[in-house]
Amino acid sequence: MSVHRLLTAAATAPAALHVLLQPDPVGSYVLTSGRLWSLVAALPGLTGVIVGGLALARAAGRIGSGTGRRGAVVALAAGLLCAAVGGLVVAAAEGGPGTGYGIVGGYLDLVLGVIAMTLGALALARSRRRVTG
Repeated sequence: MSVHRLLTAAATAPAALHVLLQPDPVGSYVLTSGRLWSLVAALPGLTGVIVGGLALARAAGRIGSGTGRRGAVVALAAGLLCAAVGGLVVAAAEGGPGTGYGIVGGYLDLVLGVIAMTLGALALARSRRRVTG
């Protein structure tokens, strides 16, 4: 090996080592653990919103003949689970949107959980009013 090649390799080695040691940016379509937990938490949240809406309609007497109490309790539990896991994802995130920590999905889970719990609470209150009154 010539001295010229050796000096050229030595000059470019720190730059190449610097590039190799840099963390790879996370792509938009890469499913990281934070994004996975956000998706897992969204499932009971969506279920809670749907069941809570149906329970609210049932408690109001729009569909079915039941009180909607069981659906209201399911919506409350699913919303609580969704909001809790979403809060954990947001608390564990070390970066902002696009970093792969699932922070956007975590905030979405918090919103879905609150909506599901609100629908469940309204359906439960309306079913109690309907039974007693």
